[in-house]
Amino acid sequence: MAQVSITAVPRSDFGKGAARRTRREGRVPAVIYGKGTEPQHVSLPDHELTLALRHPGLVLEVTIEGKTLLVAPRDVQKDPVKRVLEHVDLVIVSKAEAAERVEAGLAAEAAAEAAHEAELEAAAHAPEMDLEAHLGDDAEPADDAAEAEEA
Repeated sequence: MAQVSITAVPRSDFGKGAARRTRREGRVPAVIYGKGTEPQHVSLPDHELTLALRHPGLVLEVTIEGKTLLVAPRDVQKDPVKRVLEHVDLVIVSKAEAAERVEAGLAAEAAAEAAHEAELEAAAHAPEMDLEAHLGDDAEPADDAAEAEEA
């Protein structure tokens, strides 16, 4: 799931107010640039983009007015409190670069899954900790301490 198809809508209005209107519509303002082309200002669907950005090595197949581009996220700006997407910079990549990114992303996901499985396995076979042995001889259990104070 490292390559996702998504449809973009070109933007012609700019600024804080225009970006806020775009976000209210459930879209994220974005810029696509690279490979000697002029920057293209677009908006992308918020929910689909948020889900896609969870995967390492992501390559987006963006369709703008019938034209398809392979892009990779360069910079993702999120609101520090609400954690919603504010703006995304996307850079155009070649098919070879896209294949490398997808492969690296799949390897990273596999490594993360293996680490998670190993952690679960280690937790399942961990011995029960003996509280008294851990605290030492001079520490008394909480119940005995409470009884000693009452007397």
